[in-house]
Amino acid sequence: MAAAFAAGAVTGEQAAVLGRVVEPAALALAAEQGVDLAAVDAVLTGVAQSRPHADTARAVRHYLDRLDADGPEPDPTEGRRLAITRHADGSISGRFDLDAVGGEKLQTALEAVVQAGRAAGDERTRSQQLADALVQLCDTQLAAGRLPVLRGHKPQVIVKIDAEDLFGPGTHPGAGEMGFGAAISAARARWIACDGAVTRIVMGPDGRPLDYGRNLRLVPPHVRRAAEVRDGGCVFTGCGAPTSWCDVHHLLEWINGGDTSLENSALLCERHHTKVHHGFRVERQPDGRWRTWRPDGSEIGIGPGRTGPGSTGPPLVAAA
Repeated sequence: MAAAFAAGAVTGEQAAVLGRVVEPAALALAAEQGVDLAAVDAVLTGVAQSRPHADTARAVRHYLDRLDADGPEPDPTEGRRLAITRHADGSISGRFDLDAVGGEKLQTALEAVVQAGRAAGDERTRSQQLADALVQLCDTQLAAGRLPVLRGHKPQVIVKIDAEDLFGPGTHPGAGEMGFGAAISAARARWIACDGAVTRIVMGPDGRPLDYGRNLRLVPPHVRRAAEVRDGGCVFTGCGAPTSWCDVHHLLEWINGGDTSLENSALLCERHHTKVHHGFRVERQPDGRWRTWRPDGSEIGIGPGRTGPGSTGPPLVAAA
């Protein structure tokens, strides 16, 4: 295996899997049973060079299981790992390792969201769909309020931003600071606040709070319930996201004087809410149907649109 790795025929990820064969416990068992390690190495290296990574992992697991067929089964959860790296722009990347059961749970949950949110003509890659599904799972859990309370408060996404930036017209990159330190633009902060709460805090010249007001919920519960009944889910053409995944979007933004009313509201899933805050437009027609336009003014969908609960109407051309 070492020679194949040095020659670039085996990836670092594959080498890490094959390395389990030469861990001390496995070597001790192999010595007790007179296993020809050179032959094992040749076979497993051949699998790594010619088969998908999953087959390599399966072959190593099969070998180790046969090597210690009667021994106690190790706790598979001990190998779970999750590492998150935050980048300068506030985005994150990560790596994780899960056991078979944990991985099955994750895949089942993600696939449920991916399949439920699929729309005809969806141009996202598989990896984009899974990433959106992961964010949606987080949104759902945060909105449900069932996560553990931390320091007397329910977990929530918090953005700190000066009032003039939040209520001003500009994009203002880096104007908002999130709870884990990421900087976002004022435009992105307005998107978050669209279906959030705003708290006024007056700061002194030394950076200490002098006064603060109560949370102002931009969308009261009765308006949200009415929008859920009327819209039945995300109104963006071609989207089938249910109401529980959706934000209440102000058609005329509240910072521009838009009132918080059913007439000025639209349900949008997280992905399409972002698009609407980046130039896309949704509009409710007199007959109750919703239509969607791209930033260039072209319409996304043609044909029946969503008019209420369960009435998604298959578009002829679906959303981005």
